[in-house]
Amino acid sequence: MTQRPDEFVDLINQHQQGHALPREFYTSKAIFDHDIDAVWNQNWIWVGHESQIPDPGDYFLFDYGPESLIIVRDRAGQVRAHLNVCRHRGSRVCTEGSGNARVFVCPYHAWTYELSGKLRAGRDMGPEFDPEKWGLQSAHVIVFQGLILVCPGADAPPLDEALVQLAPLTESFDLGNLKMVHTACYPVPANWKLALENYLECYHCAPAHQEYSRSHTLKSPREMEALLPDMSKRATAAGLPDQILDLTGESAIAPGSEVFYRRYPLFDDYKTGSKSGEALAPLLGRLTGYDGGATDLELGILNYLLVYSDHVVGYRFIPRDVQQTDIQVVWMVRKEAEEGQDYSKEDLTWLWHITSQDDERIIRHNQAGVNSHFFVPGPLAEMEWAINDFYEFYKTMIAKSLACDPLPDAKADLAYRAPTDRISNVS
Repeated sequence: MTQRPDEFVDLINQHQQGHALPREFYTSKAIFDHDIDAVWNQNWIWVGHESQIPDPGDYFLFDYGPESLIIVRDRAGQVRAHLNVCRHRGSRVCTEGSGNARVFVCPYHAWTYELSGKLRAGRDMGPEFDPEKWGLQSAHVIVFQGLILVCPGADAPPLDEALVQLAPLTESFDLGNLKMVHTACYPVPANWKLALENYLECYHCAPAHQEYSRSHTLKSPREMEALLPDMSKRATAAGLPDQILDLTGESAIAPGSEVFYRRYPLFDDYKTGSKSGEALAPLLGRLTGYDGGATDLELGILNYLLVYSDHVVGYRFIPRDVQQTDIQVVWMVRKEAEEGQDYSKEDLTWLWHITSQDDERIIRHNQAGVNSHFFVPGPLAEMEWAINDFYEFYKTMIAKSLACDPLPDAKADLAYRAPTDRISNVS
Protein backbone atom coordinates (compact mmCIF):
# COMPACT_ATOMS: atom_id res chain seq x y z
CA MET A 1 0.00 0.00 0.00
CA THR A 2 1.13 3.54 -0.71
CA GLN A 3 1.88 5.55 2.41
CA ARG A 4 -1.15 7.58 3.48
CA PRO A 5 0.21 10.81 5.05
CA ASP A 6 -1.88 12.34 7.81
CA GLU A 7 -1.36 15.82 6.39
CA PHE A 8 -3.32 15.11 3.18
CA VAL A 9 -6.71 16.17 4.49
CA ASP A 10 -5.31 19.27 6.20
CA LEU A 11 -3.43 20.27 3.04
CA ILE A 12 -6.52 19.86 0.88
CA ASN A 13 -8.48 22.00 3.30
CA GLN A 14 -5.72 24.61 3.25
CA HIS A 15 -6.02 25.09 -0.48
CA GLN A 16 -7.70 28.39 -1.29
CA GLN A 17 -9.96 28.32 -4.34
CA GLY A 18 -8.44 30.22 -7.25
CA HIS A 19 -4.89 29.90 -5.90
CA ALA A 20 -1.96 27.56 -6.50
CA LEU A 21 -1.67 24.41 -4.40
CA PRO A 22 0.30 24.40 -1.13
CA ARG A 23 4.04 23.75 -1.39
CA GLU A 24 3.91 20.18 -0.07
CA PHE A 25 1.97 18.94 -3.12
CA TYR A 26 5.10 19.60 -5.19
CA THR A 27 7.79 18.60 -2.68
CA SER A 28 6.55 15.64 -0.61
CA LYS A 29 7.73 12.15 -1.58
CA ALA A 30 4.77 10.65 0.29
CA ILE A 31 2.34 12.75 -1.75
CA PHE A 32 4.11 11.81 -4.98
CA ASP A 33 3.80 8.12 -4.15
CA HIS A 34 0.13 8.62 -3.41
CA ASP A 35 -0.30 10.55 -6.70
CA ILE A 36 0.84 7.47 -8.60
CA ASP A 37 -1.55 5.19 -6.74
CA ALA A 38 -4.57 7.49 -6.50
CA VAL A 39 -4.31 9.53 -9.71
CA TRP A 40 -2.17 7.86 -12.35
CA ASN A 41 -3.13 4.27 -11.60
CA GLN A 42 -6.83 5.16 -11.53
CA ASN A 43 -7.10 7.24 -14.71
CA TRP A 44 -6.83 6.91 -18.47
CA ILE A 45 -3.33 7.33 -19.87
CA TRP A 46 -2.66 7.89 -23.56
CA VAL A 47 0.14 5.40 -24.15
CA GLY A 48 0.45 5.39 -27.94
CA HIS A 49 -1.05 4.65 -31.33
CA GLU A 50 -2.18 1.41 -32.98
CA SER A 51 0.38 1.94 -35.74
CA GLN A 52 3.09 1.05 -33.20
CA ILE A 53 1.80 -2.54 -32.97
CA PRO A 54 0.44 -3.47 -36.42
CA ASP A 55 1.00 -7.25 -36.16
CA PRO A 56 0.17 -9.95 -33.58
CA GLY A 57 2.95 -10.16 -31.01
CA ASP A 58 4.05 -6.55 -31.51
CA TYR A 59 4.40 -4.78 -28.17
CA PHE A 60 5.86 -1.71 -26.49
CA LEU A 61 6.30 -0.65 -22.88
CA PHE A 62 4.92 2.45 -21.22
CA ASP A 63 6.49 3.34 -17.85
CA TYR A 64 5.68 5.97 -15.24
CA GLY A 65 6.76 6.28 -11.61
CA PRO A 66 7.39 2.71 -10.45
CA GLU A 67 4.84 1.28 -12.90
CA SER A 68 5.34 -0.45 -16.23
CA LEU A 69 2.71 -1.47 -18.78
CA ILE A 70 3.02 -3.93 -21.67
CA ILE A 71 0.91 -2.82 -24.63
CA VAL A 72 0.52 -5.74 -27.05
CA ARG A 73 -1.53 -6.93 -30.00
CA ASP A 74 -2.65 -10.49 -29.30
CA ARG A 75 -3.09 -13.33 -31.78
CA ALA A 76 -6.70 -12.34 -32.45
CA GLY A 77 -5.61 -8.80 -33.33
CA GLN A 78 -6.92 -7.28 -30.08
CA VAL A 79 -4.94 -4.54 -28.33
CA ARG A 80 -4.27 -5.46 -24.70
CA ALA A 81 -2.40 -3.98 -21.76
CA HIS A 82 -0.77 -5.95 -18.95
CA LEU A 83 1.06 -4.89 -15.81
CA ASN A 84 4.73 -5.68 -16.39
CA VAL A 85 5.02 -7.52 -13.08
CA CYS A 86 5.61 -11.28 -12.91
CA ARG A 87 3.01 -13.00 -10.75
CA HIS A 88 5.71 -15.17 -9.16
CA ARG A 89 8.03 -12.79 -7.28
CA GLY A 90 7.45 -9.53 -9.07
CA SER A 91 10.24 -9.31 -11.63
CA ARG A 92 9.73 -7.23 -14.74
CA VAL A 93 8.63 -9.65 -17.46
CA CYS A 94 9.59 -7.48 -20.43
CA THR A 95 12.89 -5.65 -20.32
CA GLU A 96 13.07 -4.43 -23.92
CA GLY A 97 11.16 -1.25 -24.73
CA SER A 98 9.48 -2.72 -27.81
CA GLY A 99 9.57 -5.72 -30.10
CA ASN A 100 7.63 -8.77 -31.26
CA ALA A 101 7.03 -11.73 -28.98
CA ARG A 102 5.48 -15.17 -29.41
CA VAL A 103 5.04 -15.37 -25.62
CA PHE A 104 6.32 -13.33 -22.67
CA VAL A 105 8.95 -15.16 -20.59
CA CYS A 106 10.03 -13.77 -17.24
CA PRO A 107 13.85 -13.56 -17.28
CA TYR A 108 14.07 -14.54 -13.59
CA HIS A 109 12.38 -17.95 -13.25
CA ALA A 110 10.99 -18.40 -16.78
CA TRP A 111 7.30 -18.18 -15.98
CA THR A 112 5.74 -17.98 -19.43
CA TYR A 113 2.70 -15.91 -20.36
CA GLU A 114 0.52 -15.88 -23.47
CA LEU A 115 0.01 -12.59 -25.32
CA SER A 116 -3.43 -12.56 -23.68
CA GLY A 117 -1.74 -12.43 -20.29
CA LYS A 118 -2.69 -15.97 -19.26
CA LEU A 119 0.03 -18.00 -17.61
CA ARG A 120 1.06 -20.84 -19.90
CA ALA A 121 3.52 -22.45 -17.52
CA GLY A 122 5.13 -21.93 -14.12
CA ARG A 123 8.17 -24.17 -13.85
CA ASP A 124 8.13 -26.95 -11.21
CA MET A 125 5.30 -25.44 -9.16
CA GLY A 126 3.83 -28.82 -8.19
CA PRO A 127 0.54 -30.58 -8.94
CA GLU A 128 -1.61 -28.29 -6.76
CA PHE A 129 -0.57 -25.16 -8.66
CA ASP A 130 -3.33 -23.69 -10.85
CA PRO A 131 -1.89 -21.47 -13.64
CA GLU A 132 -5.37 -20.09 -14.38
CA LYS A 133 -5.13 -18.01 -11.20
CA TRP A 134 -1.76 -16.45 -11.94
CA GLY A 135 -1.97 -14.61 -15.25
CA LEU A 136 -0.57 -11.13 -15.66
CA GLN A 137 -2.80 -8.46 -14.18
CA SER A 138 -4.59 -6.67 -17.00
CA ALA A 139 -5.43 -3.01 -17.50
CA HIS A 140 -8.47 -1.45 -19.14
CA VAL A 141 -7.96 -0.50 -22.79
CA ILE A 142 -9.85 1.89 -25.04
CA VAL A 143 -8.83 2.36 -28.66
CA PHE A 144 -10.26 5.65 -29.88
CA GLN A 145 -9.65 6.25 -33.58
CA GLY A 146 -6.25 4.58 -33.34
CA LEU A 147 -5.25 6.26 -30.07
CA ILE A 148 -4.59 3.74 -27.28
CA LEU A 149 -5.78 4.70 -23.79
CA VAL A 150 -5.04 2.51 -20.77
CA CYS A 151 -6.28 2.59 -17.17
CA PRO A 152 -4.51 0.17 -14.79
CA GLY A 153 -6.98 0.58 -11.91
CA ALA A 154 -9.82 -1.82 -11.21
CA ASP A 155 -12.52 0.83 -11.77
CA ALA A 156 -11.73 3.00 -14.79
CA PRO A 157 -13.47 6.37 -15.20
CA PRO A 158 -16.45 6.09 -17.60
CA LEU A 159 -14.93 7.60 -20.73
CA ASP A 160 -16.90 5.85 -23.50
CA GLU A 161 -19.90 8.22 -23.43
CA ALA A 162 -17.70 11.30 -23.79
CA LEU A 163 -15.75 9.69 -26.64
CA VAL A 164 -18.98 8.90 -28.47
CA GLN A 165 -19.77 12.63 -28.40
CA LEU A 166 -16.23 13.48 -29.50
CA ALA A 167 -16.02 10.99 -32.37
CA PRO A 168 -17.96 13.02 -35.01
CA LEU A 169 -15.76 16.08 -34.34
CA THR A 170 -12.47 14.26 -34.93
CA GLU A 171 -13.68 11.97 -37.70
CA SER A 172 -12.43 14.25 -40.49
CA PHE A 173 -8.85 13.98 -39.19
CA ASP A 174 -8.86 10.16 -39.60
CA LEU A 175 -6.67 9.79 -36.50
CA GLY A 176 -6.55 6.03 -37.04
CA ASN A 177 -4.61 6.62 -40.26
CA LEU A 178 -1.63 8.22 -38.49
CA LYS A 179 1.85 7.08 -37.69
CA MET A 180 4.27 8.31 -35.05
CA VAL A 181 7.31 9.75 -36.78
CA HIS A 182 9.23 11.25 -33.86
CA THR A 183 9.19 11.18 -30.07
CA ALA A 184 11.31 13.53 -27.97
CA CYS A 185 11.84 13.56 -24.22
CA TYR A 186 12.60 16.71 -22.23
CA PRO A 187 13.49 15.77 -18.63
CA VAL A 188 12.69 18.53 -16.16
CA PRO A 189 13.62 18.58 -12.44
CA ALA A 190 10.08 19.35 -11.29
CA ASN A 191 6.94 17.70 -9.99
CA TRP A 192 4.59 16.36 -12.66
CA LYS A 193 1.78 18.67 -11.55
CA LEU A 194 3.85 21.79 -12.30
CA ALA A 195 4.57 20.45 -15.80
CA LEU A 196 0.90 19.69 -16.42
CA GLU A 197 -0.27 23.02 -15.00
CA ASN A 198 2.12 24.82 -17.35
CA TYR A 199 0.49 23.12 -20.34
CA LEU A 200 -3.00 24.04 -19.14
CA GLU A 201 -2.48 27.79 -19.34
CA CYS A 202 -1.23 30.24 -21.93
CA TYR A 203 -0.79 33.13 -19.50
CA HIS A 204 2.94 32.45 -19.84
CA CYS A 205 2.96 32.11 -23.64
CA ALA A 206 3.66 35.73 -24.62
CA PRO A 207 6.63 36.24 -22.25
CA ALA A 208 8.06 32.71 -22.45
CA HIS A 209 7.42 31.44 -26.01
CA GLN A 210 8.47 33.95 -28.66
CA GLU A 211 8.32 31.51 -31.59
CA TYR A 212 4.98 29.99 -30.54
CA SER A 213 3.47 33.43 -29.99
CA ARG A 214 4.15 34.49 -33.59
CA SER A 215 1.65 31.93 -34.88
CA HIS A 216 -0.72 30.91 -32.04
CA THR A 217 -3.48 33.26 -30.97
CA LEU A 218 -3.98 31.64 -27.56
CA LYS A 219 -1.36 34.06 -26.26
CA SER A 220 -4.06 36.71 -26.70
CA PRO A 221 -7.69 35.60 -26.23
CA ARG A 222 -9.09 38.85 -27.65
CA GLU A 223 -7.14 38.46 -30.88
CA MET A 224 -8.23 34.85 -31.07
CA GLU A 225 -11.90 35.79 -30.76
CA ALA A 226 -11.56 38.37 -33.54
CA LEU A 227 -10.15 35.77 -35.94
CA LEU A 228 -12.67 33.03 -35.14
CA PRO A 229 -15.38 33.91 -37.70
CA ASP A 230 -13.05 33.76 -40.71
CA MET A 231 -11.44 30.54 -39.49
CA SER A 232 -14.85 28.94 -38.95
CA LYS A 233 -15.79 29.64 -42.57
CA ARG A 234 -12.53 28.10 -43.79
CA ALA A 235 -12.95 25.11 -41.46
CA THR A 236 -16.42 24.37 -42.80
CA ALA A 237 -15.14 24.60 -46.36
CA ALA A 238 -12.26 22.25 -45.52
CA GLY A 239 -14.57 19.65 -43.99
CA LEU A 240 -14.27 20.39 -40.28
CA PRO A 241 -17.30 20.75 -37.95
CA ASP A 242 -17.73 24.17 -36.36
CA GLN A 243 -18.40 22.97 -32.81
CA ILE A 244 -16.90 23.01 -29.31
CA LEU A 245 -17.18 20.05 -26.95
CA ASP A 246 -16.44 20.92 -23.33
CA LEU A 247 -16.95 18.02 -20.94
CA THR A 248 -14.56 19.35 -18.32
CA GLY A 249 -14.94 20.89 -14.88
CA GLU A 250 -18.55 20.87 -13.74
CA SER A 251 -19.57 19.52 -17.17
CA ALA A 252 -17.42 16.38 -16.86
CA ILE A 253 -19.36 13.12 -16.84
CA ALA A 254 -17.17 11.96 -13.93
CA PRO A 255 -13.71 12.77 -12.54
CA GLY A 256 -11.22 11.36 -15.04
CA SER A 257 -13.75 11.39 -17.90
CA GLU A 258 -12.88 14.89 -19.08
CA VAL A 259 -12.97 15.45 -22.84
CA PHE A 260 -12.39 18.76 -24.59
CA TYR A 261 -12.40 19.76 -28.28
CA ARG A 262 -11.95 23.29 -29.58
CA ARG A 263 -10.69 24.58 -32.90
CA TYR A 264 -8.98 27.97 -32.65
CA PRO A 265 -7.32 30.20 -35.26
CA LEU A 266 -3.65 30.70 -35.87
CA PHE A 267 -2.57 34.18 -36.86
CA ASP A 268 -3.06 35.25 -40.47
CA ASP A 269 -0.68 33.71 -43.00
CA TYR A 270 -0.17 30.55 -40.92
CA LYS A 271 -1.62 27.39 -42.39
CA THR A 272 -0.15 25.22 -39.65
CA GLY A 273 2.33 25.29 -36.76
CA SER A 274 5.43 25.91 -38.86
CA LYS A 275 8.23 28.45 -38.89
CA SER A 276 7.20 29.87 -42.27
CA GLY A 277 3.47 29.39 -41.93
CA GLU A 278 3.44 27.03 -44.88
CA ALA A 279 2.32 23.39 -44.89
CA LEU A 280 4.50 20.76 -43.23
CA ALA A 281 2.94 17.47 -44.35
CA PRO A 282 -0.01 16.09 -46.37
CA LEU A 283 -3.44 17.10 -45.14
CA LEU A 284 -4.94 14.79 -42.54
CA GLY A 285 -7.84 12.50 -43.28
CA ARG A 286 -10.60 13.91 -45.46
CA LEU A 287 -9.62 17.56 -45.13
CA THR A 288 -9.74 19.39 -48.45
CA GLY A 289 -7.79 22.47 -47.42
CA TYR A 290 -6.15 24.47 -44.64
CA ASP A 291 -8.39 26.49 -42.34
CA GLY A 292 -5.48 28.14 -40.54
CA GLY A 293 -6.52 26.60 -37.25
CA ALA A 294 -5.48 24.11 -34.60
CA THR A 295 -7.52 21.88 -32.30
CA ASP A 296 -6.94 21.52 -28.57
CA LEU A 297 -7.89 17.94 -27.71
CA GLU A 298 -8.13 16.52 -24.19
CA LEU A 299 -8.80 12.81 -23.61
CA GLY A 300 -9.07 12.31 -19.87
CA ILE A 301 -7.37 14.67 -17.46
CA LEU A 302 -3.80 13.49 -18.18
CA ASN A 303 -3.71 13.47 -22.00
CA TYR A 304 -3.44 16.35 -24.46
CA LEU A 305 -3.04 16.59 -28.23
CA LEU A 306 -2.80 19.47 -30.64
CA VAL A 307 -4.28 18.72 -34.07
CA TYR A 308 -3.23 20.89 -36.99
CA SER A 309 -4.54 20.36 -40.51
CA ASP A 310 -1.47 18.36 -41.51
CA HIS A 311 -0.01 16.83 -38.34
CA VAL A 312 -0.71 16.00 -34.71
CA VAL A 313 1.41 16.78 -31.66
CA GLY A 314 0.80 14.77 -28.49
CA TYR A 315 1.98 15.88 -25.07
CA ARG A 316 2.59 13.68 -22.00
CA PHE A 317 3.94 14.66 -18.58
CA ILE A 318 5.34 11.42 -17.20
CA PRO A 319 6.16 11.33 -13.48
CA ARG A 320 9.48 9.70 -12.65
CA ASP A 321 10.08 10.93 -9.09
CA VAL A 322 8.82 13.63 -6.78
CA GLN A 323 10.79 16.29 -8.67
CA GLN A 324 11.61 14.53 -11.91
CA THR A 325 9.22 14.58 -14.88
CA ASP A 326 9.67 13.66 -18.52
CA ILE A 327 7.92 16.02 -20.90
CA GLN A 328 7.34 13.67 -23.81
CA VAL A 329 6.32 15.08 -27.18
CA VAL A 330 5.05 12.87 -30.03
CA TRP A 331 4.66 13.97 -33.67
CA MET A 332 2.26 12.11 -35.99
CA VAL A 333 1.46 12.46 -39.70
CA ARG A 334 -0.57 10.51 -42.26
CA LYS A 335 0.46 6.88 -42.32
CA GLU A 336 1.45 6.92 -46.00
CA ALA A 337 3.56 10.12 -45.76
CA GLU A 338 7.25 9.60 -46.53
CA GLU A 339 10.04 11.51 -44.80
CA GLY A 340 12.12 13.54 -47.21
CA GLN A 341 9.36 13.46 -49.79
CA ASP A 342 6.18 14.53 -47.98
CA TYR A 343 7.66 16.09 -44.86
CA SER A 344 10.92 17.13 -43.26
CA LYS A 345 11.33 15.88 -39.69
CA GLU A 346 13.42 18.95 -38.80
CA ASP A 347 10.73 21.35 -40.03
CA LEU A 348 7.91 19.28 -38.56
CA THR A 349 9.38 19.22 -35.06
CA TRP A 350 10.90 22.71 -34.97
CA LEU A 351 8.12 24.61 -33.17
CA TRP A 352 7.35 22.18 -30.39
CA HIS A 353 11.00 21.28 -29.89
CA ILE A 354 11.95 24.87 -29.20
CA THR A 355 8.75 25.47 -27.21
CA SER A 356 9.41 22.40 -25.05
CA GLN A 357 12.93 23.64 -24.35
CA ASP A 358 11.35 26.88 -23.14
CA ASP A 359 8.94 24.89 -20.99
CA GLU A 360 11.75 22.89 -19.40
CA ARG A 361 13.44 26.14 -18.40
CA ILE A 362 10.41 27.89 -16.93
CA ILE A 363 9.09 24.79 -15.13
CA ARG A 364 12.54 24.16 -13.66
CA HIS A 365 12.64 27.68 -12.28
CA ASN A 366 9.06 27.32 -11.06
CA GLN A 367 9.97 24.24 -9.01
CA ALA A 368 13.06 25.94 -7.61
CA GLY A 369 10.89 28.78 -6.33
CA VAL A 370 8.19 26.49 -4.95
CA ASN A 371 10.88 24.61 -3.00
CA SER A 372 11.46 27.74 -0.94
CA HIS A 373 10.00 27.69 2.57
CA PHE A 374 8.84 31.24 1.84
CA PHE A 375 6.58 30.18 -1.05
CA VAL A 376 2.97 31.25 -0.52
CA PRO A 377 0.41 30.08 -3.16
CA GLY A 378 -0.64 33.07 -5.22
CA PRO A 379 -3.88 33.84 -7.12
CA LEU A 380 -4.45 32.43 -10.60
CA ALA A 381 -5.11 34.69 -13.58
CA GLU A 382 -8.22 34.47 -15.78
CA MET A 383 -6.11 32.79 -18.49
CA GLU A 384 -5.29 30.02 -15.99
CA TRP A 385 -8.89 28.84 -15.64
CA ALA A 386 -8.11 25.27 -16.69
CA ILE A 387 -5.75 24.86 -13.73
CA ASN A 388 -8.70 25.37 -11.39
CA ASP A 389 -10.50 22.47 -13.10
CA PHE A 390 -7.41 20.31 -12.69
CA TYR A 391 -7.16 21.17 -9.00
CA GLU A 392 -10.77 20.18 -8.40
CA PHE A 393 -10.22 16.88 -10.21
CA TYR A 394 -6.99 16.27 -8.30
CA LYS A 395 -8.49 17.02 -4.89
CA THR A 396 -11.48 14.80 -5.69
CA MET A 397 -9.21 11.88 -6.57
CA ILE A 398 -7.10 12.34 -3.43
CA ALA A 399 -10.12 12.65 -1.15
CA LYS A 400 -11.74 9.61 -2.75
CA SER A 401 -8.62 7.53 -2.25
CA LEU A 402 -8.27 8.47 1.39
CA ALA A 403 -11.89 7.60 2.13
CA CYS A 404 -12.28 4.54 -0.09
CA ASP A 405 -8.97 2.68 -0.29
CA PRO A 406 -9.57 -1.02 0.50
CA LEU A 407 -7.58 -2.59 3.29
CA PRO A 408 -4.43 -4.43 2.17
CA ASP A 409 -6.00 -7.90 2.50
CA ALA A 410 -8.99 -6.81 0.42
CA LYS A 411 -6.67 -6.52 -2.57
CA ALA A 412 -5.35 -10.04 -2.20
CA ASP A 413 -7.91 -11.59 -4.56
CA LEU A 414 -7.04 -9.34 -7.51
CA ALA A 415 -5.11 -12.34 -8.79
CA TYR A 416 -6.19 -12.22 -12.40
CA ARG A 417 -8.64 -9.88 -14.12
CA ALA A 418 -9.91 -11.27 -17.40
CA PRO A 419 -8.51 -9.03 -20.15
CA THR A 420 -11.55 -9.43 -22.39
CA ASP A 421 -13.67 -7.57 -19.85
CA ARG A 422 -11.35 -4.57 -19.91
CA ILE A 423 -11.18 -3.73 -23.60
CA SER A 424 -13.25 -1.15 -25.46
CA ASN A 425 -13.15 0.16 -29.01
CA VAL A 426 -14.67 3.56 -29.73
CA SER A 427 -14.56 4.64 -33.35
